[in-house]
Parts: sequence; structure tokens; C-alpha cells
Amino acid sequence: MAKKESTKSRIAVVAWKLFHEKGYENTTIDEIILQSGTSKGSFYHYYSGKDELLGALADVFDSWYEEFIQEMDQEMDSYEKLISLCVRVHERIEEEIPVQLLSSLYSAQVVTKGDRHLVNQNRYYYRMLHQLVDEGQRRGQITRDLPYYEVAKIYTICERAIIYDYCISDGSYSLGAYTRRVMPMLFAGVRAKEPEAAHMVSEEN
Repeated sequence: MAKKESTKSRIAVVAWKLFHEKGYENTTIDEIILQSGTSKGSFYHYYSGKDELLGALADVFDSWYEEFIQEMDQEMDSYEKLISLCVRVHERIEEEIPVQLLSSLYSAQVVTKGDRHLVNQNRYYYRMLHQLVDEGQRRGQITRDLPYYEVAKIYTICERAIIYDYCISDGSYSLGAYTRRVMPMLFAGVRAKEPEAAHMVSEEN
């Protein structure tokens, strides 16, 4: 599942880091190019300008998911992997993404007639989710009463519900702490019951 971070996502990650540190208006394309270790040609190959980077937050999120999943114990319970990934990414969002920019991205995804980056099924995020849910179902850790893609959809709905509330609350609480407490409650319905898990173990043996 792991893959080397792409030039495109590296540019996006550096850009959003600078937006957070210096503000969007005070960040220049030259600074983004320098700190991402790319060239002007590479930058303009992926992005037409700084404005387009506002829609590239999905690339930033994907780079974080990829980073965190590489750090995980692959034998960890698949349901727990999904919860842990959500918590860690939300903690990083709280630390590095200004709530005003986050709100702008989500509102733009609702009204846009162009690309909806967050729901692009070709994202690493969706491929990762489908693999983890499938893994969890095969291990007997996630319910098999629903197909893997329905379980993945429930997960994304839960994640976005928390982000949406955080945005409309103007970041008035800790996103990471709230996600750690609430996500297991929201997503608990897809966790396999003990008999199902035990049955899967006996089948494997």
C-alpha cells in the first residue's frame, strides 16, 4: 500500500505548511518551489498558480494517511487502524490547517461545478480505505453484513461529519481530542461481533 511521496503531493504539503506559517497572501510561489525542492517547471506542470493549491488539500491529506499507515504495525486490528488513522490525521489538521482555509475548501466542494477533489475515487485515501476494510472483513474484525465499499462510505461520512462540525464551530474545540472520543462511537456499528471474529480465526486455522 505504501508508495513514494509524489512531487505533486510534496508541493501541496509544503505550500499548505507555508500558508499556515505565513498566511496565504504572504506566501510566494518561489518559496514553495524552494522548500519543496522542485523546479519552476515541475510546479507549473502540476499547478497553474497559487490559487489552485487551495484545492489541493486532498493531496495533503493523502500524504498524511500514507505517512501514518507506513508507521503502523501491519498486524494491528484493522478496525483500530481505521480509527487511529482518523485521529492522527485530524490531530495534524488541527495543528497545521487554519480552520478558515479548511472551511473554505469544504464549502467550495459543495458548490463547485468543477473537480470535487475530496470525493475523487482515484485518491490514495479511497484505495487505502477499501484495502483496510477488505482486510478487516477477511480477518473477521469488521462486519461482513455490508460490502466493503459501504463500510468505507460510512467511515468517510463519520469523518466528514466531525470535520464539518469543527468548521461551523470555527475551531472552538480540539479536533484531535474530539475525534479520539467520538469516532469510535460513530463507527462502532461496523465492528465485527466477537463470535464473527472467532469464526474467522477458526476458518483460517
